[in-house]
Amino acid sequence: FGALDNQTRGLMQELLLGIWEAEKKTVLFVTHDIDEAIFVAGRVAVMTARPGRIKSEMTVDLPHPRHYTVKTAPAFSALKARLTEEIRVEALRASMAAS
Repeated sequence: FGALDNQTRGLMQELLLGIWEAEKKTVLFVTHDIDEAIFVAGRVAVMTARPGRIKSEMTVDLPHPRHYTVKTAPAFSALKARLTEEIRVEALRASMAAS
């Protein structure tokens, strides 16, 4: 939902979660937004730079149904910090390899 304004993106995320909770189907959702990944996912995979491989996986153990206020919860912040560091390390590694 990256091309949407922030408010519409949030509503779309909540809509996606509502559909998932009703249908219980597997969803593969690709995003570059860490907050979005944590909010909509049950599991997040971090990929390497080229070649794109799964570097790590993280379970998002936040309650369902999810309300947007979960984004201010300490557990959400902890997941965000961990994911941010994993992605930062990978970005630095890719940058060094390109030099």
